[in-house]
Amino acid sequence: MKKLRIIRKFMTKLRGTTIVELLVYMGLLSIFLLVLTQILISALNIKLESESYTSVEEDGRFITARLSNDINRANSIISPSPIGVSSNTLILSINGTIYTYALSETNLELTNDLGSNNLNSSESIVSNPSFLRIGNSAIPNSKDTIKISFTLNSKTKRIQGSESKTFETTVGLR
Repeated sequence: MKKLRIIRKFMTKLRGTTIVELLVYMGLLSIFLLVLTQILISALNIKLESESYTSVEEDGRFITARLSNDINRANSIISPSPIGVSSNTLILSINGTIYTYALSETNLELTNDLGSNNLNSSESIVSNPSFLRIGNSAIPNSKDTIKISFTLNSKTKRIQGSESKTFETTVGLR
């Protein structure tokens, strides 16, 4: 009899879980995994949004600063030549060296005696560059002035589409 009691006591400790308990555990685990997946997807979307915005802003600031610096250093603006004429190419003369800014496929390219360099990163696309001459040194006491406009699009794809921004500035010779 004692043996039978010990065996029953041992058997009650080895009893498994019921199907209902198993379904509850699986349901809770499924809900937890679903919430965790949604959090990870949201984090990835925010990362893409940030990368897209950052690439456009950084490239826009760099291109604008580079063009402003070079125009300020320039001795003359060769193209666009007449006042009021817009061109997608800017040609400057800086200390006897010709600097040409032009669209090459999807990049804004600077060409001088040292070679060619892209001004935008590999993460952005330049479109619609425009250089409009709005001032001319032929008028006494005036300086050549160029209105610069270009659009940058991010290559990083977001849910809402790619980030796009148009940059405009006006820079004159010193």
